[in-house]
This record gives sequence, structure tokens and C-alpha cells, in this order.
Amino acid sequence: MAVHGTTEATAVRTPNRGLRWLRRNIVAIAGLGTLGYLILPNIVVMVFSFNKPNGRFNYQWQRFSTDAWRDPCGVADLCGSLGLSLQLALWATVGATVLGTMIAFALARYRFRARSGVNTLIFLPMAMPEVVMAASLATLFLNMGIQFGFWTILIAHIMFCLSFVVTAVKARVMSMDPRLEQAAQDLYASPVQTFLRVTLPIAAPGIASGALLSFALSFDDFIITNFNAGSTVTFPMFVWGSAQRGTPVQINVIGTAMFLVAVVCVVVGQLAGARKRSKRS
Repeated sequence: MAVHGTTEATAVRTPNRGLRWLRRNIVAIAGLGTLGYLILPNIVVMVFSFNKPNGRFNYQWQRFSTDAWRDPCGVADLCGSLGLSLQLALWATVGATVLGTMIAFALARYRFRARSGVNTLIFLPMAMPEVVMAASLATLFLNMGIQFGFWTILIAHIMFCLSFVVTAVKARVMSMDPRLEQAAQDLYASPVQTFLRVTLPIAAPGIASGALLSFALSFDDFIITNFNAGSTVTFPMFVWGSAQRGTPVQINVIGTAMFLVAVVCVVVGQLAGARKRSKRS
């Protein structure tokens, strides 16, 4: 009887121990599962960048090959469209970051008429469907007689990236302690010195996150670009057009390279932040 009782107690404790372990790690398990779900398409793209398809379509694995990696510009107009998208993303990031930072400081630090209305207008591009904004911008450019091309795409990209920069920078500015700037002024720092040595370094993480988000959104955009591009072909438009004729392996190569660059940037940023925190402690 004693042995039987011990066996039952062990059987009861074992499920309880498993449930306790599951409760302690459920958040980590859910996070890893979500991360795997998000990264899975990138892994598929990475694997198929080493494929050697028999026909035009790179949808089934045939055999391993590094030909596409040795000649990523082997497809006509691919690298040209990629360079155009990178150029647009860079200039859109600069324009949206500069304008968005100034708007964020104005909304967070000053009280003026129509401030609530400006806040609403700033967030409209984030809530509005892209096709509505794309059609509206196309109508505006047509009515103004502006020829579609590089500049219309750039104006459109800056417009919809602006909201994301304002959101990121404004959140950072509103969390800043104003006593730090007051202390700098008490130490006879000029307004320019206070901004460059106190305000800007504190707001830098928000500005950087808004800039990175703007670059990613501009480089990846298709709907707004397609409405306002005219005969200009960016990389997303090239991918969409080539998917109808047969997706070349080089597209997977470019996608894999962009993914790896993004991962490296995130890792470097995390290591730099950890090093700064270790120095402070």
C-alpha cells in the first residue's frame, strides 16, 4: 500500500511540475513561435536563392547552385531598379526624418492653435488605406500637371513616412526630463549647445528608429509607388512584374542580402546598447 501511494503521489507531482514549467515559459515559447513564423518566409527565400530551376519559375527545388550569387545583376534592369529604390529610400528617409523631427518637437513642446487638428492630420496616413492615399496623390499630381517619375514617388514616400517618424520621435521627446535641459542652461550653455549636447543625444534613439522605419517602408512600398511612378520602375515593381513572367533566382539573392544586412544592423545596435549599459553600470 505504501508503494502504491508513493507511485500515485509521484504521478500527481509530475504533471504539476510540467504545468509549472509551461506556465513559467509560456511567454518565451509564444515569442519563439511567433519569431519562427515571421522568419520562415525569409528562410524559404534564402534557400531558394541557391536553387537552379529548370524553367522560368523558381517555385520548386531542383538542384543546388551558386550561379545567382556570383551574378546577382544577371537579369536585365534588376540592379537598376534596386539602385533606384535605394536612392528613393535614402532621400525619403532624410526628408521624412528632418521634417518629422521638427514636427514632433513642435507638437510635444509647444501649444498653438489647431494643435489637435495637426495631430489628427499627422496620424491620418497611418490609418488611411494606402490605395486611397495613392489615388489621391495621383489625382493631385495630374491636376497640377506634374509629370510622374522620380520626384512624384519621392514626394509620396516622404508624405507617408512622415507620420511614422513623428510618432517615434514624439514619444521619445515627451518622455524626456526637462530638468536636464534646465541644468544645462544653468551651467551657461547656449540654446544651440543645449540642443546638440543634451536634447539631441536623448532624442537620438527615437530619431534613429523613425529613420530606419522610413527607409524600410519606402524601399518596400508598392501600392503608392505604382500609382505615382509613371514609367519609372522600382525594385518592388520589378518583382511584381517579373512574378508574372517567371521570378528569377537573383530576386531571392537580393532579398536574402537585404535580410542579412537588416539582421547585422539589429545585432550591432543591440551590442552597442549593451556595451553602453555595461559602461554606465
